[in-house]
Amino acid sequence: MAEPRRAVLLVSLWLEGGGSERQMAEVAKGLDRSRFEPHVGCLRLQGMRAEELRSAGVPLVEFPMRGFLRWSHFRAVAALGRYLKRHRISIVHAFDVPGTLFSVIPARLYGVPLVLASQRALRDLTPRHRPFLRLTDRFAHGIVVNSRAVARDLAGRDGVAEDRIHLCYNGLDTSVFHPPAEARPESRDPVIGVVAVLRPEKSIQTLIQAFAQLRETSPGARLVIVGSGPMEGSLRETAARLGAADSCRFEPASREVAGWLRGFDIFVLPSLSEAMSNALLEAMACGCCAVASRVGGNPEAVEDGVTGLLFEPGDAAGLAARLRLLAGDPALRRRLASAGVERVRERFALAASIRRMEQIYDTLYEKHAHRG
Repeated sequence: MAEPRRAVLLVSLWLEGGGSERQMAEVAKGLDRSRFEPHVGCLRLQGMRAEELRSAGVPLVEFPMRGFLRWSHFRAVAALGRYLKRHRISIVHAFDVPGTLFSVIPARLYGVPLVLASQRALRDLTPRHRPFLRLTDRFAHGIVVNSRAVARDLAGRDGVAEDRIHLCYNGLDTSVFHPPAEARPESRDPVIGVVAVLRPEKSIQTLIQAFAQLRETSPGARLVIVGSGPMEGSLRETAARLGAADSCRFEPASREVAGWLRGFDIFVLPSLSEAMSNALLEAMACGCCAVASRVGGNPEAVEDGVTGLLFEPGDAAGLAARLRLLAGDPALRRRLASAGVERVRERFALAASIRRMEQIYDTLYEKHAHRG
């Protein structure tokens, strides 16, 4: 007799356009429906992924709350308990920090057989949450990470046992993110681009500083910054102060990311902190020559001199040197870009990521459900 489907509740703050939300939506849509019954729960049922999930037949539920340890929090926890019981949820998997803080401990107390948390960013970005996450670490049956760098950080700094950490790389839909049909013309005046939320840790000012240095030898080079965020004003001021404003184009955040990426010759990710960047993987899949800071999970995607180039975080002169090398050698750009496309197809394909998540669910469910 076939085993009954296991109901899985995936939890996050909301369904906006961030990387965690996108990965959660892809898992919810991609799980094998003959074995899993996906549900998605949010503290705020809003965002661009909501209609996408409804169209895929995934039930959505809101657990509204205005903050932790307020009456709305306790009402939301009670609503969570009723939902878990009504739908016989077997697995709860929180995908972001708010979802983890809200759902992990209650799900264990309500007797859910398998409760997982995700850690998809280095915890240095949210230091005030670290003590609370260390508590949820103890309650979760396992923690899913999206890079070996995050796994090392959890084991080394937070004391999580290595056998409780499970790697599942971000998955990319290569039918959406792929190189352009026609090869880019080889030019010594490349289009350099980045797609990112304009926050301090993305260090876009390092890219602008390096680009200004590049223009001394490649005056026809152009820089395109696609994204929105609190740093936009100061970044525009930096470009103007360095005399690069006429060659630096700012565009607001867009859903048509692949179209922008296919227009770039070189994609630069200058982050000071990064777990596993969806934007970097998307750029590589679209045939950009990737240049990234040597932080977090970036070296797991960009192998220096093989699938792209690396530089030390915050080092504008080092980044400028790599941009000059690539601007002067279109053949090198083409070789690195081609290897980057293959790296994404081999290691970061969406289907492989979803199968890996299913494997984690199956293995840990068998391990913990019987104990429960």
